Amino acid sequence: MFVRSVKLKRPGLLLAVIGALITAFVVFAVIKAAAGRKVSFDLRTEADRLAFIRQMGWETSDKYSSCRSVTIPKEFSDVYEQYNELQKQQGFDLGDYKGRTAEIYTYPIYNYEGHTDKDCMQLTLIIADGTLIGGDVCCTELGGFMQGLRRLGS
Repeated sequence: MFVRSVKLKRPGLLLAVIGALITAFVVFAVIKAAAGRKVSFDLRTEADRLAFIRQMGWETSDKYSSCRSVTIPKEFSDVYEQYNELQKQQGFDLGDYKGRTAEIYTYPIYNYEGHTDKDCMQLTLIIADGTLIGGDVCCTELGGFMQGLRRLGS
C-alpha cells in the first residue's frame, strides 16, 4: 500500500475552507430561489391576454366583457385571505401588491364542461403594470364555484 501525506500551509487551508463555504452558500441560494419561484406572465395587450387564456385551455370571445381598475387592499379581510390562498396555489401572491392599483379583465368561458350552453362561466385576470398577478375561473350561478386559471384535465 502506498501512502502519501500532504502538508497544507495555513493560508491555503483557510482559502479552501472559505471557497467551500462560498460554494455551499451559492448552491443553497440557488435551490431556495428555485423553490420559491413565482410565475410571471406579461399580458399588456389584448392579444397577449387571449393567447394566455387559450394556453390555459379555454375558449372565449375576442374581447373582454369588462375591465375595471381596483386597488388591492393594504389589509386583507378573511375573504381576501381565502382568495389569496387560491392565488398562491397558482404561483401568485396578491400580498405582494397590497395598496397597488390593478386592472381586472373578465372574459366569458364557452367550453367549461357541464356549462357550455350557459352564460355563467367567466375567467378573471388581475393585471398590474402589464403583469398577471392573479386570476380565477368561476361560475356566477347561485351556489357557484371558483377554481384556478388552468382548465382542469388539460
